Amino acid sequence: MRAVDKARNLPCGFSYQAQAISFDKSLALYNVLLNSLAWQQNTITLFGKTHQTPRLERFIADPDVHYSYSGKRLENAPWPSVLLGIRQTLERRFNMPFNAVLANFYRDGQDSMGWHSDDEPELGLTPIIASLSLGATRKFKIRHKVSHSVTDILLETGSLLVMQGDSQRDYQHALPKQAKVTQGRINLTFRSVGNTR
Repeated sequence: MRAVDKARNLPCGFSYQAQAISFDKSLALYNVLLNSLAWQQNTITLFGKTHQTPRLERFIADPDVHYSYSGKRLENAPWPSVLLGIRQTLERRFNMPFNAVLANFYRDGQDSMGWHSDDEPELGLTPIIASLSLGATRKFKIRHKVSHSVTDILLETGSLLVMQGDSQRDYQHALPKQAKVTQGRINLTFRSVGNTR
């Protein structure tokens, strides 16, 4: 992965690296994952009603890793060989094991992710989450939990957004619908599940 090549005015705990992998490599990886992962449309229960998630997902992890969010335990898939090099690079960079990655496939601008924090107990108090974007550029929103101030950033293909420190304690984030986006995006969020830091 390349060194940081673009500064962004992001809240504390967030950093953005454009072209962490090259444009061509990002699109090649997008196509491989699109056609090789067994994508699932999971359900989520909100206010007593069950809905299908507005995106497709796949949880990739070491065999002994277990992870749940919104009360739902995710089924593990084995690591594809195409992700092992990225995993190793991130582990060297942050000096910690990334034993899982949650892959989200947003089929077009109608697919989305609502406001949330990645603050599940399995991730520890100050998790490091490395989010790699592949495919269509999408708007990402960050909102402070107390002041409700919002920061927008465009996540481009091949870019890496890192969330660490108190980012999950102090902020929520979301990927809103964008009607004009007609192409797909795959997001890979590398995590250390079972970490207690």
